[in-house]
Amino acid sequence: MQDELTALIAADLGIKELPLTEQRSLIVQFGEVALKATTLAVVGKLAEGKREEFAKLAEAGDAEALKAFLDREVSGHEDIAKAAVAEEVQRFKAFQAP
Repeated sequence: MQDELTALIAADLGIKELPLTEQRSLIVQFGEVALKATTLAVVGKLAEGKREEFAKLAEAGDAEALKAFLDREVSGHEDIAKAAVAEEVQRFKAFQAP
């Protein structure tokens, strides 16, 4: 299953021709960048006074509480996150283009 997922992500990023070890390394790096971009996009939609609460929930690592908070405080946060990831995919592809 993991190899199938790696292959799908590699194809989407346009790196499927690279050796598997390089694919995995790039996917990990891309994941870190995409997570940061998503976090910034969502936090940017939060009211200033709610950002500290978000930070505390994120640090605590309680995914359910964090999702409940975002559901309540950021309308459409999942779409915002998807758009941020899609933008990062496009940047990655543009960077890889010859």
